[in-house]
Formats: sequence, structure tokens, C-alpha cells
Amino acid sequence: MNDSLTVFAKDMLGSLRDLAPIVLVIAVFQVFVVGGSAEELLSLAGGVIPVVLGLTFFIFGLRLALFPIGEGLAHALAERGSVFWLVTFAFALGFGTTFAEPALMAVADEAAKVAAEAGVISATDATRDAYARALRLTVAVAVGVALVAGVFRILVNWSLPVMIIGGYLLVLLLTYAAPEEIVGIAYDSGGVTTSTVTVPLVTALGVGLASSLKGRNPMSDGFGLIAFASLTPILFVLVFGMVMQWA
Repeated sequence: MNDSLTVFAKDMLGSLRDLAPIVLVIAVFQVFVVGGSAEELLSLAGGVIPVVLGLTFFIFGLRLALFPIGEGLAHALAERGSVFWLVTFAFALGFGTTFAEPALMAVADEAAKVAAEAGVISATDATRDAYARALRLTVAVAVGVALVAGVFRILVNWSLPVMIIGGYLLVLLLTYAAPEEIVGIAYDSGGVTTSTVTVPLVTALGVGLASSLKGRNPMSDGFGLIAFASLTPILFVLVFGMVMQWA
């Protein structure tokens, strides 16, 4: 219990240290540039408290459960030698964490609104909801496929630079073929997938798997899955835009 409290206290101090520069910059601009009042500074201070607590609990939870669970499952599946279940777990993990990603929900909803305003889809609630849901499903499937590709890369020792460079060359080709209005959404989709929910579990999967295989280095082989999780959504959303244009 005491050890947990010590770790929690260290995480809170770390959160305060990490957030201090951001708070300082905002406070300086609020006072000296915008000319904000004392009430606004107090409001800023009041907002910092729940942010620090939320960040601390999040980091503490990662350390306590998410990282060990992700690494443990990858290790157990690798020891069983079942490629099928390992690949199934990787896809389910990528799909589930991405579909639940708050940042992706926000981007998908905003993209649906803009698409309706631009006349790409009809301006009804049902159509916007369907568009946003389809976009989220597309990105979630893309990340699931990305983790499957990343797991195979670790298993068979494929070259990470070759796969990433080849993927982005394909992205460039599809960028010129896809509708102009989907390009920005596609590139942003690659960013929102690497956020608070997805990154910790994906990293734990890669490190756990690499640690379980002979001849694999967790440092050089365990990382790189996040790169795939950023790349494949761009590809899939570009194709999604092309399909929507032809439909």
C-alpha cells in the first residue's frame, strides 16, 4: 500500500512538472498580452487541479494495469505458439481501442458536419451519424490491420524502414487519386489514432511480444507498432473517400 502511495505521489509530482511550462505560458499571455483579470487567473488555477489529478490517475493506471496486462497477454500468447490467437488479439486490441478513442469520435463528428455543409452527404442527423460511424469503423479496422502487420513484422523480422517507406509511398499515390475533401481528414485520422487510449496498449503489445521471442530485442523490435497505427488509417480513409465518391 505504501509503495503504491509513493508511486502515485511521484506520478503527481511528474504531472505537475510536465504541466508547469504550459500553465506558465498561458498565465503570462493571459496577464501581459490579453490583459486578463484576477478572476480569470483563478479560473485557470482551478482548472489546473482536475487536469493534474486526471493525468496522474491516468499515468498511475497505465503503470498499475494496462502495461502489465498488455505485455502479459502478448507474452502468454507467444509462449503458446498460437499465431492465430496472437493475430486475433492484435486485431481486436487495435480495433477496440481505436473505436473507443475520444479524439477519433470528435474528428469523425466534425468531419460529418463539414461533409454535410459541403454537400458531400445530405444534411440530416441520420446521414451525419452514419458517416461519422463509418469513418470511425474504417479507422478502427485500419489500426487492427496495422497491429496484425506489426505482429507479423516482429515474428518474421521484416524490415521496419522498408515497410514504412513503402506505405507512405502508397499514401502519396492515393493522395492524388482520392477526393480533395477527404485528404485532410485522412491525414488527421493518422494522428488521432495515436492518442491516450491506443498508445499504451499498443506499445505494451509490441514490447511484450518482442521480449517473448528469442533473437528479438525489445528496444529495436518491440517498438514501431505506433508507426503502423499512424500509417494505415491514412490509407484506409483515402480509400474510404474514393468509395464514397463512387457510391
